[in-house]
Amino acid sequence: MKILTLNGQIELLSGLHIGGGDDTMKIGGIDNQVIKDINTNKPYIPGSSLKGKMRSLLEWNLGLVGIGNGEPFSPKLLKNGIFNDQTKKDEAINLIKLFGTSAEDSTFGITRISVADCSLIDEGLITSEAKYENTIDRKKGTASNPRQTERVPAGVKFSFNIRLKIIEDDNEQVLKNMIEKGLELIENDYLGGNGSRGYGRVLFINKEWN
Repeated sequence: MKILTLNGQIELLSGLHIGGGDDTMKIGGIDNQVIKDINTNKPYIPGSSLKGKMRSLLEWNLGLVGIGNGEPFSPKLLKNGIFNDQTKKDEAINLIKLFGTSAEDSTFGITRISVADCSLIDEGLITSEAKYENTIDRKKGTASNPRQTERVPAGVKFSFNIRLKIIEDDNEQVLKNMIEKGLELIENDYLGGNGSRGYGRVLFINKEWN
């Protein structure tokens, strides 16, 4: 087995909101806080958020959404008639290899990808801002139910680290290309919540395989 590493940085082009739990409600405080490192109180991007968004967009890109009735794509769905097309079947198998499946089905072996939490790169920038969100009364044309949402502002950067296992019979370049395509799809979509409001626009920069 060989393990490859893709390192780089995530640059925020707009405010990013990935929610964090808060067991206390402070009067006058922010309703929707971002997730923060418990030791430093600085925001970070969970590896699960990055990995999950990559998988979701890749399934859409490969035309696999809907086959599993809303569930993540799995080996049992390869029986669907659309996979009489061998090229499409190979793409679906590589996605399963990359992101893995349930412990009950080990047909394609271990999960190949591992995505670490993305740490803040401290460049002296402000790392938190509060933005009011409202709903609009359609009849009156006025804002109602204002809430404060915390965001990490545009310009802030995070480091990312993705590891890729290559085992027997894997096509290394195909799996690397799939990861890079996943990052490209996120750039063209968004990361985190409230993407329809312009949040979560990002760039993956300084990418390097080792």
